[in-house]
Amino acid sequence: MKHAFNWKRPLFYALLPLFILLAFVGFPPPFAPPGVTRPRQEQSVPAEEASRSQRS
Repeated sequence: MKHAFNWKRPLFYALLPLFILLAFVGFPPPFAPPGVTRPRQEQSVPAEEASRSQRS
């Protein structure tokens, strides 16, 4: 009894470019690390609220 569709051959040819890429660059691929993110700017209290809190 012969199967109508062999899934191993198409899977191999679909993954072949990935295997070739990994053969040249190695595993894991040498991607650059993410850049350093700057800290968020602190939110200042509006001048009106600051003057009210200083008076009391």
